Amino acid sequence: MKTLSDLDLHGQRVLVRVDFNVPMDGDVIADDTRIRAALATVQTIADAGGKAILMSHFGRPKNGPDPKYSLRAAADRLAELIDAPVTFTTAAIGSDELVAEVDAQPNGSVLVLENTRFYPGEEQNDDALARQMAALADIYVNDAFGSAHRAHASTEGVVKHVKVAALGPLMEKEVRSLSALLDSPERPFVGIVGGAKVSDKIGVIENLLARCDAVLIGGAMAYTFLKALGHNVGASKVEDDKLDVAKALYDGAGGKLKLPVDHVVADRFAEDAATQIVDEIPEGWMALDIGPKTVDAYREIVVDAKTVVWNGPMGVFEMKPFARGTMAVAEALVDATKSGAMTVVGGGDSVAAVAEGGYEDALTHVSTGGGAMLEFLEGKTLPGVAALL
Repeated sequence: MKTLSDLDLHGQRVLVRVDFNVPMDGDVIADDTRIRAALATVQTIADAGGKAILMSHFGRPKNGPDPKYSLRAAADRLAELIDAPVTFTTAAIGSDELVAEVDAQPNGSVLVLENTRFYPGEEQNDDALARQMAALADIYVNDAFGSAHRAHASTEGVVKHVKVAALGPLMEKEVRSLSALLDSPERPFVGIVGGAKVSDKIGVIENLLARCDAVLIGGAMAYTFLKALGHNVGASKVEDDKLDVAKALYDGAGGKLKLPVDHVVADRFAEDAATQIVDEIPEGWMALDIGPKTVDAYREIVVDAKTVVWNGPMGVFEMKPFARGTMAVAEALVDATKSGAMTVVGGGDSVAAVAEGGYEDALTHVSTGGGAMLEFLEGKTLPGVAALL
């Protein structure tokens, strides 16, 4: 696969699929991490004298263009962060107006297009829309790993109609880091999987069990496993229709699959609930985090590892009384990294824990793609990556 560094960018129209799907607080960007992540790529194109033409999805508009889902705020924030002139346009892809705007852009400039999901053909991977996107470009660069698992016009279809297509630096780092996990991990190799539902991560757990020396389970999904093994889980969240699946996964793991041995339980799902730490969950109480014995056991496994991948929280991370397990895992990964381990983290709450602790730079790689990372770890082909082969 070609990468951005392989290309002569001067005087070229470089169409870049970025991920500007940022969280908003009203009209204000709540977290500009994804915009900052794209700065190096866009600045490289501008400094080389190329025309950077950026496209991204944002949110889930239902019926075409909706001001609530405009990328104008993202473009404005980019203009504050980058050393290059930035223009935002609402001109439609496929229109003569947009072609004229692209032609008028000087070398070294940045043009941000409106939300790709304003076009019904985007999510349908419509070939006509993909051709119109490609007509804007001499070079296409995909730097949006978070959308690489979607076969959309802006991620997969457009590649069929451009002469030159390449991985952006963010995509390149994601693909290299995650490929190294699955293809040539140094051992011991430990997987950590958390979150609410076993059903969301069956494929990930299966693939990791086939490759890892240990897979540590946390979050609400742990209680589906524990109930399947005959433990009393009280009022903890359980997927009763997945008990057989959980039992089969555990029985087939050969001792690799590790479950919590104690729990932080609450009498109700609330931040100010009464809590206690228990080995066995009482009737009417729900487990909302792993307990201190489990933290110690998981930590010992993680710090001795040479490769660690983590996706999903250990508890209800958004409530402080139930965040300790997740933060302890983050801290264990930092210590493992200091000892020379390769550590990779992905998924919203896992990444949030790493960010809250200020650990982003203390780990080997923090993935920008939740769903894309999960599908990669399942062994699935990502359309946005495969299109560049």
